[in-house]
Amino acid sequence: MIKSELVLKIAETNPHLYQRDVENIVNAILDEISGAMSRGDRVELRGFGAFSVKERPARVGRNPRTGAHVKVDEKVVPFFKTGKDMRLRLNRSSMAKAQA
Repeated sequence: MIKSELVLKIAETNPHLYQRDVENIVNAILDEISGAMSRGDRVELRGFGAFSVKERPARVGRNPRTGAHVKVDEKVVPFFKTGKDMRLRLNRSSMAKAQA
């Protein structure tokens, strides 16, 4: 699902809200999550998961095409860990498919 599909789905389930308002709400939420992560904060949505950042140290990598050694700078990458409710929900649906 992409952001525009999410906005449409929320707008459909909440007919009292205008689609442009739903889009503004979704953008505000995502901007706030991004801003918190850029400050190094952790964002936890109970039942869904937690967004955080992890620091990867500098290292020497390898170019897969040539095999030459390449210096890779340190970087910060986003990380998402699913919440318990989300894991249970995903596993319940996969188990139901396996039984069918």
